[in-house]
Amino acid sequence: MIRTADRLQTVEEYYFSKKLREVRGLIAEGKPIINMGIGSPDLAPSEEVLTAIKDSVTEAGAHQYQSYQGLPALRQAIADFYASKFKVIADPNTEILPLMGSKEGIMHISMAFLNAGDEVLIPNPGYPTYTSVTKLVGGVPKQYDLNAENGWFPDLETLQQQDLSKVKLMWVSYPHMPTGASGNQDQLKRLIQFAKDNGILLVNDNPYSFVLNEEPSSILAFDGAKEVALELNSLSKTFNMAGWRVGMVLGNAEHINAILKVKSNMDSGMFYGIQKGAIAALKSGEDWYRALDKVYQKRKALMLQLADKLNCTYDKNAVGMFIWAKLPHGASDSEDFIDNVLYEKNIFIAPGTIFGSNGEGYIRFSLCVKEEKIKEALERF
Repeated sequence: MIRTADRLQTVEEYYFSKKLREVRGLIAEGKPIINMGIGSPDLAPSEEVLTAIKDSVTEAGAHQYQSYQGLPALRQAIADFYASKFKVIADPNTEILPLMGSKEGIMHISMAFLNAGDEVLIPNPGYPTYTSVTKLVGGVPKQYDLNAENGWFPDLETLQQQDLSKVKLMWVSYPHMPTGASGNQDQLKRLIQFAKDNGILLVNDNPYSFVLNEEPSSILAFDGAKEVALELNSLSKTFNMAGWRVGMVLGNAEHINAILKVKSNMDSGMFYGIQKGAIAALKSGEDWYRALDKVYQKRKALMLQLADKLNCTYDKNAVGMFIWAKLPHGASDSEDFIDNVLYEKNIFIAPGTIFGSNGEGYIRFSLCVKEEKIKEALERF
């Protein structure tokens, strides 16, 4: 019998992978399931993006292997985007690396900087992949608490009192997933200083800045940030290109070169047409962002009505494409709560526990659901 690698014993199958099999099974049985659990944009990219990829497939060399670093024009488009939207100046030749999705970037970064036994500060609640990737590369997850009372921001004073001598890397995500909390300038500056004081590589995972957020920000916008910080970003949410798998990481040349060493051994470059589509997306005008927010604003208003029907409470000022809602008084088990809604009302909502123990008592609604489906869900109550 061939045994799997020991590292697989440290992780489990992704919750959504398992739960969606159950949801698909219910659909196959004829259940009218409305899926509000997944943050996969259901809207289309712009016509300019679609035209760019269509036109590109007949260009000479389009179907050959591409550079591990991406097209120079794509790196320049990322640099221009960051300069325009975040006031961040990054050298397109040395400080920007396109990725085949920012999720893959989490693995690239971890493999580039972590040795076995290195500790990693991971938000609780937060994106589950931070923990699973840390374990897969032999690192040790060290969770730090986030809670509503502290605005879903780490208590850096309490963290500073802990033994951080083995901590190599710290994951943050502002705007925060799943809660929608957005770190202010003072908070982001404090994170940078904390990283400098403790010799920690700080990574901000930043794919939600342009969904229902009036003040997009980058951790790299602050003086000295590149010394200790990287930023991941993605076209998935902002440009409705989740399945295209286009992401990016920005930081200083030394850090980017280390990630490139890993990446160049794991893929053979991004398809030319996808890169051309990404360039078109990054050049989108303000009308694109306003139109996107208009859709999500309407959906959010309806989804908050659904949260009200369930007697949940929430922060209506949270940003991003999710609603993070606290269960009604007397309810404490998130998974039981969402299962009751699934089986009784044929509506799937994500339980907060998949994002960490501090997600217990919360559920998460995705705004990647058409208005008519949200209205249908409301009628079921």
